[in-house]
Amino acid sequence: MILDLISKSRSYRRFDHNRAISRAELEALIEAARLSPSAANLQNLRFFISWEDSTNNAIFPHLKWAGYLKYWDGPAPAEQPSAYILMLSPDHCSKYHLIDTGIAAQSILLKATEMELGGCMIASMDKEAIKDALQIPEEYEICLLIAIGKPAETVVIDPVIDPDDIEYYRDANDVHHVPKRGLDELIINI
Repeated sequence: MILDLISKSRSYRRFDHNRAISRAELEALIEAARLSPSAANLQNLRFFISWEDSTNNAIFPHLKWAGYLKYWDGPAPAEQPSAYILMLSPDHCSKYHLIDTGIAAQSILLKATEMELGGCMIASMDKEAIKDALQIPEEYEICLLIAIGKPAETVVIDPVIDPDDIEYYRDANDVHHVPKRGLDELIINI
């Protein structure tokens, strides 16, 4: 069951913008993060959630989408995420906050998949512009942003053919392909 959720939990970049995401749904996603392990159980992460168009529109222009797809500027208005979760850390947090961020982000995305939603972790953004637009207090750093919505694209996992070519791509039918290395390449003592 968990491998099914992991396999279905892809980085979606196009969403059905007409499918609204509620505050309650975002809180369910944060609950998954809240229950996740945290280094020394410090629980330093904080979250800023956005589900209304006005706030979403303040975030979207400052995001960079799909580095390997050089020709693509990001989702069209009808394909933009319906919600965002900003993962924040205070200035005084543990040196392990980025590990906690990864654990919490994975928990959020797995819960989203279980809820028949999808997401995309985004680290490439203008963090200061977002902080200014949302009036996030200065003592918080944006660690990561997760775009959330109802996926409106097909993403498939393919085996890596050329070990030097792991770039995701879209085919002629606009299907998003994600090459994944095999176990024989990952486990060094086989």
